[in-house]
Amino acid sequence: MIKKSKHLVVFTGAGISTSCGIPDFRGPKGIWTLQREGKALPEASLPFHRAAPSLTHMALVELEKAGILKFVISQNVDGLHLRSGIPREKLAELHGNSFMETCPSCGEEYFRDFEVETIGLKETSRRCSVAKCGTRLKDTVLDWEDALPSKEMNPAEKHCKQADIVLCLGTSLQITPACNLPLKALRGGGKVVIVNLQKTPKDKKASLVIHGFVDKVIAGVMDQLNMQIHPFVRIDLFQIILVQALSNDERYVNWTLQVASVHGQKAALPFIESVEISFLDREDYKAAILDKQPFRLKRFSHTAMCFFVPLIQFLLSLLVLVN
Repeated sequence: MIKKSKHLVVFTGAGISTSCGIPDFRGPKGIWTLQREGKALPEASLPFHRAAPSLTHMALVELEKAGILKFVISQNVDGLHLRSGIPREKLAELHGNSFMETCPSCGEEYFRDFEVETIGLKETSRRCSVAKCGTRLKDTVLDWEDALPSKEMNPAEKHCKQADIVLCLGTSLQITPACNLPLKALRGGGKVVIVNLQKTPKDKKASLVIHGFVDKVIAGVMDQLNMQIHPFVRIDLFQIILVQALSNDERYVNWTLQVASVHGQKAALPFIESVEISFLDREDYKAAILDKQPFRLKRFSHTAMCFFVPLIQFLLSLLVLVN
């Protein structure tokens, strides 16, 4: 079916992220299932910011690159579709993204490497960096009473109506109005395919239903298509900031070195646990290990000239250490 598809749309739910260490909701060990049974709720085996895209996420990237997959609609807020490499213009995140901030004035989006501290479309602590804007940013994660944003719903509806196949992966298809989106393909002669561990209310309207683990099913699909799934390689950026100032008597140079986020000096660096700073070939500069954020080292030197060489050595040492 996928081989012959002219307009494939994929509709994803929490089930595609369980292998990433993120619990789902209605699976056998899902949050709502255990809550209903009075059992202890599961904890994510990894914090959101350390979760890596699953085999399914990466398979979708390959399908998009090959021109087979035209659009992805996700109910997840884990940010893994964007992190995996799905282009933003080919993705609708119906319930928001825990790593995304948006400017309510100019619409600029900021995809962070840390979780935004608020939910419910509230203001955050950062401002838009677009020239002449500077509006305070807002998170994008919906609260229970929030309506689905038209910015996400409109393209999702459009692509479902155009789709010859809507492939539903890891979703119980119970949350309205999102769960009705795949059915819009039926009106134009398209088909709905469902892959989920449990039965869904839409199974009877689907042309094909597979009850199984999404990763296993998608691995088989990619094998049949003779397509390779490339592993995820994460790239995070940081900046090294040096501030120098002469002492009042001009005998010393006070300096501060900071390893900071590219999203701002006060932003978190969730992917770095500690920083080891050493000054090669300079025994008079004591090495330091920084294990708390902000990663900032303050020292002084007798002259600016004698500090220049160890600074270069420090930068090389730190870059090799982090990479």
